Amino acid sequence: MGGGAFKSVRRAKPGQNAAANHEAGFGCKLQELRSLMELRGEEAIQKIGENYGDVKGLCAKLSTSPVEGLDGTSEDIIRRQQVFGRNVIPPKKPKTFLQLVWEALQDVTLIILEIAAIISLGLSFYQPPNAERQSVQDEGEAETGWIEGAAILLSVVCVVLVTAFNDWSKEKQFRGLQSRIEQEQKFSVVRGGQVIQIKVSEIVVGDVAQVKYGDLLPTDGVLIQGNDLKTDESSLTGESDLVRKTPEKDPMLLSGTHVMEGSGKMLVTAVGVNSQTGIIFTLLGTSEEGDSDGEDQKAKKKNKEKKNKNKEGATVEMEPLNEDGDPEKKKKTLPKKEKSVLQGKLTKLAVQIGKAGLFMSALTVIILITRFLIDTFWIQGIPWSNDCVPIHVQFMVKFFIIGVTVLVVAVPEGLPLAVTISLAYSVKKMMKDNNLVRHLDACETMGNATTVCSDKTGTLTMNRMTVVQIYVAEQHFKKVPEPQIIPANTLELLIRGIAVNSGYTSKIMPAEIEGGLRRQVGNKTECALLGLVLDLHRNYQTIRNEVPEEKFHKVYPFNSVRKSMSTVLRDYSGGFQMFSKGASEILLKKCSKVLTSNGEIKILRARERNDLLKNVVERMASEGLRTICLAYREFPTSEGEPDWEDEPQIITNLTCIAVVGIEDPVRPEVPEAIRMCRRAGITVRMVTGDNTSTARAIAVKCGILHPADDHLCMDGKEFNKRIRNNKGEIDQDCIDKIWPKLRVLARSSPTDKHTLVKGIIDSTVMEQRQVVAVTGDGTNDGPALKKADVGFAMGIAGTDVAKEASDIILTDDNFSSIVKAVMWGRNVYDSISKFLQFQLTVNVVAVTVAFTGACITQDSPLKAVQMLWVNLIMDTFASLALATEPPTEALLLRRPYGRKKPLISRTMMKNILGHAIYQLTTIFILLFCGDILFDIDNGRNAPLHSPPSEHYTIIFNTFVLMQIFNEFNARKIHGERNVFEGVHRNPIFCSIIAGTLVTQVVIVQLGGKPFGCVALTLEQWLWCVLLGFGSLLWGQLVSSIPTKWLRFLTTAGHGTQQEEIPEEELEEMKDQHEIDHAEMELRRGHVLWCRGLNRIQTQIRVVNAFRDSVSPYEGLETPESRSSIHNFMTNPEFRIEDSEPQIPLIDENETENEPPTKRNSVPPDPSRPGLAPPNSVPLPPCPGSPLHSLETSL
Repeated sequence: MGGGAFKSVRRAKPGQNAAANHEAGFGCKLQELRSLMELRGEEAIQKIGENYGDVKGLCAKLSTSPVEGLDGTSEDIIRRQQVFGRNVIPPKKPKTFLQLVWEALQDVTLIILEIAAIISLGLSFYQPPNAERQSVQDEGEAETGWIEGAAILLSVVCVVLVTAFNDWSKEKQFRGLQSRIEQEQKFSVVRGGQVIQIKVSEIVVGDVAQVKYGDLLPTDGVLIQGNDLKTDESSLTGESDLVRKTPEKDPMLLSGTHVMEGSGKMLVTAVGVNSQTGIIFTLLGTSEEGDSDGEDQKAKKKNKEKKNKNKEGATVEMEPLNEDGDPEKKKKTLPKKEKSVLQGKLTKLAVQIGKAGLFMSALTVIILITRFLIDTFWIQGIPWSNDCVPIHVQFMVKFFIIGVTVLVVAVPEGLPLAVTISLAYSVKKMMKDNNLVRHLDACETMGNATTVCSDKTGTLTMNRMTVVQIYVAEQHFKKVPEPQIIPANTLELLIRGIAVNSGYTSKIMPAEIEGGLRRQVGNKTECALLGLVLDLHRNYQTIRNEVPEEKFHKVYPFNSVRKSMSTVLRDYSGGFQMFSKGASEILLKKCSKVLTSNGEIKILRARERNDLLKNVVERMASEGLRTICLAYREFPTSEGEPDWEDEPQIITNLTCIAVVGIEDPVRPEVPEAIRMCRRAGITVRMVTGDNTSTARAIAVKCGILHPADDHLCMDGKEFNKRIRNNKGEIDQDCIDKIWPKLRVLARSSPTDKHTLVKGIIDSTVMEQRQVVAVTGDGTNDGPALKKADVGFAMGIAGTDVAKEASDIILTDDNFSSIVKAVMWGRNVYDSISKFLQFQLTVNVVAVTVAFTGACITQDSPLKAVQMLWVNLIMDTFASLALATEPPTEALLLRRPYGRKKPLISRTMMKNILGHAIYQLTTIFILLFCGDILFDIDNGRNAPLHSPPSEHYTIIFNTFVLMQIFNEFNARKIHGERNVFEGVHRNPIFCSIIAGTLVTQVVIVQLGGKPFGCVALTLEQWLWCVLLGFGSLLWGQLVSSIPTKWLRFLTTAGHGTQQEEIPEEELEEMKDQHEIDHAEMELRRGHVLWCRGLNRIQTQIRVVNAFRDSVSPYEGLETPESRSSIHNFMTNPEFRIEDSEPQIPLIDENETENEPPTKRNSVPPDPSRPGLAPPNSVPLPPCPGSPLHSLETSL
């Protein structure tokens, strides 16, 4: 079936015939390679053996070299792309502008307005035979009766076009962001004998790619050579156990899987839609296109049910038992990660205001109809006549239109729009500040961050490492010695060990400019050691040429548990030689010998080892240096070949060659950034793998630790002891005693980092729940990055797995970029509050004016079209103007708001009511006395189709000008006096104010009957402007009133707290590991079937579409927004929220006398497809995995 679907796709592909002619240039065809990649293990090896002899034979057929790679000429690359395809998956087409217009037209209120306008239009052309009703006296007036209906239709068209354009531009922005993320993705390939980094989309079949720990494989391939390579294939198979890959047993590497350990080289055999992931994608795409919307919805529903079933199935398997043997009862209130908190608050507020608006509009219509009936049939005593029915209906339609326009103005559907615009604007600008936001919520959450758990290397430091001290030949050199001082055989072992026992992707390149620093490529610690080789006037590359990676007998790659790396070579005599490097205090404990000053080997006694640790390692560490021990071991032929899998027996009895001290200077901007964090109420904690002395020294330099403060600095072992109760289980109360004072956690494993983050998030000792941001770069940082409220991955040093688990990628790996993220996050919050302050003032005034006017004068002073224009100003334009304010340093002078803070503070409520009083007073004076003050005709009680009056035009003009000036007041929400401060830095605000003003002049002077306006004189204009300007002066008066005097004012815009969520809703959400507040409030607001819910839903749909486009793994049923295979597998199944990876701990029992304790006793959360415990039953295919989606979608 897969092949059939694929063939149909291939037939549709342009240039396919040309490709067929090209295939003759290669020894194997596309279909042949595709079917090869569908095999696994023994079958695959047998097939390669039968068809090609071995992998080298396959390389020959693909005209490539396993060592040199492709020659890299553009003709060859283009030819391969034509024959075997490009490494991209074509994205689904975005919605067209017309589709978005159609969606905007679905808004219930707009439909009601359209119907009312059409009825009004139809009735205006109807002339009753004997109509003697006073209202229609003039024939000319009757002829212009159609204008209002037409104008409303025109306004609706305007609103729809603006809405559709907004959605279109946002979708375009989001797609732009996604393609930016994809351009960030690069991969190492060998071309022309050189290792180069190319964009993932440029990889072609026949490339030799270098894969290493932490990579997300962008293509399918066959392993040429591997060093202890293990991959996580759960994204394709649902099996969470790591799969060992070797050229002899299982050489097949699949796109979308993660390299969890080791390194190697692979021959690329399938790319793009021909890779395993691409095939699934193609099938999903074709099945989706064939479905109707209704079926698609059913499929999604079914898929969701199936996911839930699977999750429940997993629950049964993984539930821990308590002492009685019963499954433990789940705690009801297990804290969950919350997202879209701000959006949740806004949606809740919009729904509340919407209900009030619905009530007010209904009341307005009822009062208008009642007054009309009483006035017509009782007071005037007009008898009922069938001929007058159309006239009565016309009045009813007019009242109905007034009611609907009240509703239009009352419901702030611009709120979610403001959030979307503010977030999208912030995301775009944050890119310039080196923050690549992958999940939109992260931007908002950063504004509330209270704790940042930061890595040291590369984030706080420059990640430019150099060896500055060395202990070798029983001497401690404070600077790199001349090579002749070191005994020849010691020097030979040192150079050889460094050259061979490091990733061959790490190398030192010449400086780009003359006299500049040498460029370091790859792992920076390894680069420092390679730099030492160059400083000792030796060349590591000649040794690497002698010993290519293919000659390695066994490699024990570095991981966070080993904290060391070892490489085994076969020597000339047939024996083996192993070189090791790693953390000094760990590796020295495994050394039983040491090289002396004349290059001989002597026994290293325990006392000497302790002296070495104390006088050399600790002294270097106290100066902030990272210490690395270099050692080796000989395995003579006489002893036979050892069991290489018995790691503890192999990496022991080592001979110490040297201990080096590597300097990694603190970034110059970091101390200031940390000082700003402290001032902003954010605690910075350093979590590092370095030893305690190094970590403490760096923390003091950065300003994390202050000598006078009573703060803790501890290592992972002590932390693990102190967080456990008597039973050896992790206890939240024990964590609560430590974390408030903990500032540095050294020698920590990823599990410790995850435990600390979880402990801080779950803690209730503080008044407010802590919002934690975490930085990470390694594969094993995945769980901590996922658990944190905001995960920051390193753009330069970070592995693909870390990037996939993160919310924001720091493109410059710099801590000060995190401070910028905090500023932007707080700015989003303030921008929304500014918009709210403005919008609610307009809401209160417009609704009150329309309601009161309608009740007193049987007509709203503001016409339907005018109301729609006001709605456009305050919803769309104001949200653009106020949501795009750039952040200022002043945002960091206050503490975080916290998640419980209401959106509308007392000060804002004072401003809203204060300005509403001024505006209402002005409008009512104009309404009831304006005709006398300006000496003009009274516009009240005008007949149905009478021409516009100067009186009502002045009211409308003053109302709009008051809003325009009040927009300046709305820029300040904390009671500041200078409302113009920084206005010149926001060109969007200035242009929107200018644009609105110009449009208003045009509407008043030229709008005529459609807008219900009459051209005003210069004097009348000046009065309107003066009354509008008065709101600025009034604003100064309002801000002079101390808020503490107004105790009676309440706050508004509270979100629903986690503990307030009803149990039924919690029950529904039990399968989700996070609470989406926006979705939850939206579900509750479905009562508000009318105005705004559709718009609110559309806004949230756009935001969610963005989330999907940057984080598509949530559900493969909607792959419209992915365009590169590399971006396909985001959010790997590496989701260990509460469990730890099952990696053997090699060092525990040897270094500690006490029995090993259970490292992390919190039971694995069944709702997350993490790594399964060793003895667990294999899980069904993971929900969300391509395989699973394939089952449900087809």
